[in-house]
Amino acid sequence: MEQPLHFHHNLDPEKLRHTFPDSPGVYLFKDLSGRVIYVGKAKNLRKRVLSYFRPSSGLPDKTSLMMKRASGLDYLLTSTEKEAFILESNLIKKFMPRYNVILRDDKRYPSLRFDIHEPFPHLSIVRRIKKDGALYFGPFSSAHAVRSTLKFIERIFPIRKCKTRGLPKRTRPCLNYEMGRCLGPCTLDVPVSTYREGVQQVRLFLEGRNQELIEQLRKKMVEAGEHLEFERAAGIRDQIRAIEKTVERQHVVSTKMEDEDIIGLASKESMRQLVILFVRKGSLMGSRDYLFKNQPCDPAEVMEGFLKQYYRKEAFIPKRILISEPVEDLLPITEWLSDLAGHKIVIYHPLRGEKRRLVERAVANAENLLNGRWESQKEDLVSIAQSALKLKMPPHHIEGLDISNLQGDEAVGSIVSFVDGLPHRSGYRNYRMKVINGIDDYGMMAELVERRVSKGHLPDLFLVDGGKGHLAVVKKVLDRQENPDVPEVISIAKQDKHQQEKHDKIYIPGRKNPIQLRADHPVLLLMMRIRDEAHRRAITYHRKLRGKHLKGSELDLIPGIGVKRKKILLTHFKDIHAIADATVASLISVQGINRSLAERIFSFFQGREI
Repeated sequence: MEQPLHFHHNLDPEKLRHTFPDSPGVYLFKDLSGRVIYVGKAKNLRKRVLSYFRPSSGLPDKTSLMMKRASGLDYLLTSTEKEAFILESNLIKKFMPRYNVILRDDKRYPSLRFDIHEPFPHLSIVRRIKKDGALYFGPFSSAHAVRSTLKFIERIFPIRKCKTRGLPKRTRPCLNYEMGRCLGPCTLDVPVSTYREGVQQVRLFLEGRNQELIEQLRKKMVEAGEHLEFERAAGIRDQIRAIEKTVERQHVVSTKMEDEDIIGLASKESMRQLVILFVRKGSLMGSRDYLFKNQPCDPAEVMEGFLKQYYRKEAFIPKRILISEPVEDLLPITEWLSDLAGHKIVIYHPLRGEKRRLVERAVANAENLLNGRWESQKEDLVSIAQSALKLKMPPHHIEGLDISNLQGDEAVGSIVSFVDGLPHRSGYRNYRMKVINGIDDYGMMAELVERRVSKGHLPDLFLVDGGKGHLAVVKKVLDRQENPDVPEVISIAKQDKHQQEKHDKIYIPGRKNPIQLRADHPVLLLMMRIRDEAHRRAITYHRKLRGKHLKGSELDLIPGIGVKRKKILLTHFKDIHAIADATVASLISVQGINRSLAERIFSFFQGREI
């Protein structure tokens, strides 16, 4: 069971030597603003943390940079090293610390799903693997690859092609039956055992057990010939030929029919390119690749971070994982993955033999990808933004700020968070304005910034929705802060169509005119996306609060409407806006509302903005 959080403001190694526990746990380095910049775990917290206080010449570049920004340290005790490992993984996902390796992958790769528990199952393409008892085959490297495989199976094996969960209701078999590609269980009395033969054949094919499948089919072909069923024998012969052609094209990398993931990592300066090859039943089935930008850390740390974050999302984990870099925390990672998979997992860094050659192939693929990307992506969006916006630091973490109010009523402020150009939804926040009343956008923006800064965990950049006035207000608030790590700030304003402006404009402090960015500039598009997201959230929150207020008060202002009638009206019309738009006739149709009261409700909402 984890213990309460302990915080050390003073990073004096001598004091830490006497106060830090020698137990397993997780430690969190923080900057001056209180933002978590690194999360790590250790079997012995004291020993691990003190290793960061060696002379900077003896530290990796990334660690040296982190320690220059670190000003505080939290830790959490755990019962075991394994618990510390799991907690570390969860905290990295929560805080997205700048100096940790973060795996970003929005893609969901396709797989084939086969629910063998149904009497007449069919194959379907899915992008999410669930633990529902069905069989999943993949993942495939692309939608084209999975569709090609499915098309081949539907042509060769007589299983149903209809996509409904159960058998469709038909009066006669479909065209697939006429072409000999389906047994037609939707209309014909097909024994489940007969259909299961086709299911088993598909399963053998997808599991890569092709030789076993071909032997079974040859026996059936001989039996059909012996019974003078020559047409059936010819059909099975064609099946065998099609499967043999497919087997010839498959790249067999192991004769042991094993399921393996092979992970290779290549490095060039601060870029790390990782490739994972999927070997299923000895055959190479596909691959994925991941690019880690701005990662000056050791390749072994990247490999460890990948193992921790990638496999926590995967429903299928092969029994063997080959890696190109040795990993320090191999035992707790292996134990954790074994628990997730429900069977023993082996993570292996081979030094020789066939396994080493497989790893070298993965590394060669990673190097090839990295060399191409190195030339075309020397500058990523973050570094481009730093240059285009004249910023002092790369804006890895940006927060967009917006105010929403209607004539000063129920004014709210919203903040959205983006990390390395992607939404970081755990950083989204809503605020109800407490200090400023009436219509005062500048005052509300100042209140929003002051309250946000007081919370700590500050971003690199604030993006304000507004023009030069909004920018000046926020800059004034930030200049009053004594914290040296307060964010930089810019603002974004809509184009002025009267001035024939063609796109939105960005203002920065100390410059009268906006920065000139073309309409399709990636930095402008990112800023517009952040602004729009902040605006959407602010509007949504404002409407929610106004809806609650209206439900609770507007109807109460009408004489003759009590709790019971208010409930009847809201149940009938669903919301206050529908009541405000209702005619007298529609109000009378509601049980308990007479003409006199209906006219009173109608008159109340006339000319009233809801």
